[in-house]
Amino acid sequence: MHADYAAWSWTAGKGIHGLQLIRKPLLEPRPGEVLVANRALALNPVDWKIIERGHPAWNTGHVPGVDGTGIVVACGAGVPIKPGTRVAYHQSLERDGSFAEYCLLDAATVLTVPSALDDTVAASLPCPGLTAWQALEKVPLTGPNDVLVIGAGGAVGLLLVQLAAQAGYRVWATAATKHHEHLKAVGAVGVFDYRDADWQQTLQARLGERRLNAVFDTVSGTHAAALAPLLGYNGHLVCIQDRQETSPLPAFSTAISLHEVALNSFHAHASLSDRQRLRHAGEQLLEGVLSGRLTTPKSQVFEFRNLPQALHALKQGGAGGKWVARLNETPSSPFGQP
Repeated sequence: MHADYAAWSWTAGKGIHGLQLIRKPLLEPRPGEVLVANRALALNPVDWKIIERGHPAWNTGHVPGVDGTGIVVACGAGVPIKPGTRVAYHQSLERDGSFAEYCLLDAATVLTVPSALDDTVAASLPCPGLTAWQALEKVPLTGPNDVLVIGAGGAVGLLLVQLAAQAGYRVWATAATKHHEHLKAVGAVGVFDYRDADWQQTLQARLGERRLNAVFDTVSGTHAAALAPLLGYNGHLVCIQDRQETSPLPAFSTAISLHEVALNSFHAHASLSDRQRLRHAGEQLLEGVLSGRLTTPKSQVFEFRNLPQALHALKQGGAGGKWVARLNETPSSPFGQP
């Protein structure tokens, strides 16, 4: 029986440098919750960004981290999941997160992991995969329309290119040159270097008389607004970072629709049916990776004790890929449950 566990603790105003490895008391799951012994945790850009600037719900001692994979070791009342089930998850930013040996989760949000899928891969999928899925869900599929993914060299963009291509869109993308061949191999019809001052003109020349049906921007609201003129009539501007507070185009012009993607919001605002749909989508993504239908960035594995250093490397863009720590390879029940 365990009385406590190791976790990385956030200190207000200290950023990544303020993270401390502490011991926290282990709590039994309440009704509707599961306790997961983490076997892998993955880093995302949102992690270092929130750690650096803080969050309204965080106090000193909060455990950051949104993505992980582990074994359910205890269940609260009313939970149909059995202990021993391997799950992946995206944790709410308002709750203690994945940067720990254990994590308490809403049972309705965890994803069952296929037995043959590696822990590091499963841990790295929820945040970018569900974000890409939600972004694509914003746009109604009305035929083989042209869409543009900005920042396709990142995990979200890479998955979005594949999901959009498999849905029947003609997918264009921007990314650093080193990503171009791979993006074309997984479905992009054309990829442009965002550092090329003429890339928008080149894209328009390739499109001919066609216009873009959707732009998916992973950079910022300001960056997305500057791309709005590329959209055709009734097009869709989808912001994966930030949002549009005002329309970037004059009223009664191309009549575009503005979309905000906010994965964390589902924890507080999604209905039960919304959660079930998202859970199903997440499990389909995991199956897609296992089958080879979806490819994910290469994992950069690090030791749990070196988590702050890995966050610094992620912030600086070092090595690329998904940073993942492995731990608790053979977890046992902490409360003496079978």
